[in-house]
Amino acid sequence: MNDKQIAVIGGMGEGLGSGIANFFAAKGYKVIGLNRSGNSQVGKEIIQLKVDLSKQQQVVEAIENITESHGVPDVFIHTAAELLIAPFEKTSAAQFEKCWRSGTMSAFLLSKELFPKMADKGGVAIFTGATASIRGGKQFSAFSAAKFALRGLVQSLARQYQSSGLHIVHVIVDGIIDTAKSRTLHSLSAEAMLKPDDIAECFWRLAQQPKSTWTHELDLRPYLETF
Repeated sequence: MNDKQIAVIGGMGEGLGSGIANFFAAKGYKVIGLNRSGNSQVGKEIIQLKVDLSKQQQVVEAIENITESHGVPDVFIHTAAELLIAPFEKTSAAQFEKCWRSGTMSAFLLSKELFPKMADKGGVAIFTGATASIRGGKQFSAFSAAKFALRGLVQSLARQYQSSGLHIVHVIVDGIIDTAKSRTLHSLSAEAMLKPDDIAECFWRLAQQPKSTWTHELDLRPYLETF
């Protein structure tokens, strides 16, 4: 245990997860990332736990480990997701379920373990949405279904826990996040994409909001994005 505030990132993948982890660590937080595999893009001071966030027992054990070894988190950020772009007729039931388990079931399981504990001390929980959270696009049936479900879950949780002092936020990331992978996949200029560090700064600012002015939903997009 120490005096640092604790930030837990569920789904600390390369790109956005790395940006959030490094930003919060630079702000003085003890950062603990949960992911299926190791992440080489984060600083050595960031604690990494290998967890399949869609498996309840693994989540239970991970959160017990965190709370016993470090304490109850002050900030929880959910970024876990499985992106599938495919025609509906070529989307299998297994792929559909994988998207839901990665993006929605993981949020449910982590919230179930964390929120009763966090509600006792207050704090903030931020869930990462997407354009698909509010608009089901062509070839995004599985991803949109998972993101729509995540948004509904977060709305319900906010209405239950906000009065206890737990600030719950859903952030719609409307656009392509600038990563090495996205630069390969998409023919976009750098200024047409969202920078992970800039998203991370927005998340950090949400975590600093006074109780009299809490944001529940926020949308972020590059100035060149059509909406």
